Formats: sequence, structure tokens, C-alpha cells
Amino acid sequence: MDILPASALTETQLLQAAQILSASLPLGWPTLQAAWEELEELLASGGCLLAALEDGVVTGLGGLLPPDYDGRVWELHPLAVEASRRGRGIGRALVTALEDTARARGGLLMWLGADDEQGETSLSHTDLFDNLPRRLASFDPGRHASAFYMKLGYQVIGVVPDANGPGKPDILLGKRL
Repeated sequence: MDILPASALTETQLLQAAQILSASLPLGWPTLQAAWEELEELLASGGCLLAALEDGVVTGLGGLLPPDYDGRVWELHPLAVEASRRGRGIGRALVTALEDTARARGGLLMWLGADDEQGETSLSHTDLFDNLPRRLASFDPGRHASAFYMKLGYQVIGVVPDANGPGKPDILLGKRL
């Protein structure tokens, strides 16, 4: 597996990345056009886009939004791996490469938001304004994407209740680089 920056990708490979993004995260990018526009916006903003390739075919992608706090805080956005290739270390490799990129650019912290729109965690379908500290202390990620990030050393650093509608929070995770 190779991890390459977007600048090294062909237009066909960028299209493959957009297809993976739309197929993997259809609630965020329901069409190929929406995914393509997201990648274009990421690159135009000065962010970073990396792709995992096997035999020249894109199998996953990960991005960094431009930093905040004088370059010390970077947001991981987005991350997607082609469905048939999940569980093979591609996501882990992309996150590691993104962390290395942020660290090399002066980053001290990486964070991300993981929307729970499908009711997969213990924070969904509940009133998070009712004793939020207790709910965070007993957080169970279930099969939600936050479980993947927690395996990589990320911790829950906050939550935005009802971000995606009643009982559908955005879970904020972070990791010191």
C-alpha cells in the first residue's frame, strides 16, 4: 500500500477517491458530485488530502482541514475506506500519515467530529443536557466510527448534542500529537 498526496494523483484516482467518499459516507455526501465538490473544497482551502493506493487504485482517503490556533490544532476530515477493504489497516495507515503531516507542520493536537446519526452509541437518543458528565464517563461507542478512533488513541473531548437532529449528537474526539 502506498499513501500519496492529492497532488500526485491522476484525475481518475481523484474520482475514485470521491466515489469512495460518497459510498462510505452517504449521509454527508449523498452523490458523487457532492463528494467531488468536498474534495475540491478541501484542496482549495489549503487543506491536505492523502490517498491510500494498492496497485494504482485508490482504496481510501483522508484529509486535514486547515489548522486553527496558529497551526497547533488540526481537524481530521474526512476519512473513508472502500467497503470491501476495511479491516486491513488502510484507515489506520491514513490516520497515522495525517497525524505525521500535522505534526510536521507544527500540530500539537488532532481532532475530529464523528456524527452519530444512526443511533450507534450510548450518547444517541438521549437528552445530553441531563447530566452530560455522567453520560460521557460511561460512553459506549458500540460499532460507531468513534470506536475505531478510540483504538488509535483518540479520546472523547466533547459532544454537540442534537447536532444532526434530536438525539443525534456529533461526538468530538481528540489526540495529542
